[in-house]
Amino acid sequence: MEAGLSRLRLPARDFWRMTPRELAAALGLVTKHGAAPDRAGLSRMMMQFPDDEGDGG
Repeated sequence: MEAGLSRLRLPARDFWRMTPRELAAALGLVTKHGAAPDRAGLSRMMMQFPDDEGDGG
C-alpha cells in the first residue's frame, strides 16, 4: 500500500482498482521477456524437455 499510495501518489480509488500486475508495472518491477529462441535454442530445449509420448496428448 505504501508503494501505491505514497511512492506513486495514487488516489486510494485507483490503487484498489489496480491488479497486482498493473501495480508491478507502475513500480517498474516488470521485466521484458527475452526474444523467442532461435532454432538451435529450440532444439536444445526439445532435447532437454522431450514430449511424453505416453500421456495421451
